[in-house]
Amino acid sequence: MANTFKVISFDGMPASAGTPEDLYTAASGTTGIVMALVIANIHTADVTVDVKLVSDTGSRGGTNDETNDTSFLLNDVNIPVGTSINVLKGQVVETTDVLQVDCSVTDKVSVTLSILERT
Repeated sequence: MANTFKVISFDGMPASAGTPEDLYTAASGTTGIVMALVIANIHTADVTVDVKLVSDTGSRGGTNDETNDTSFLLNDVNIPVGTSINVLKGQVVETTDVLQVDCSVTDKVSVTLSILERT
């Protein structure tokens, strides 16, 4: 297996408040391991953020034989003006899974994702 470190960054997310924007999608044959997800408030007032894992990964087999679904990793978390949060260390993102970010105000969070991809 090959290991590749990647950084993905956006200065101003989401394009429309209330509409989660895709941050990262695991490519076919790839498993991502989140090293860090840093979300900074670049607004002049407090904002709230959501981070979702959209997963359609198939049956996991064994006694836990269910298909994954969308889940909140952060839900309505307040980020005070001029601060940032560092979250999600160690989160696994499997093939076709998507990490999405939403904010209470359009284009007012700066987001940096550090991820290790295993192919």
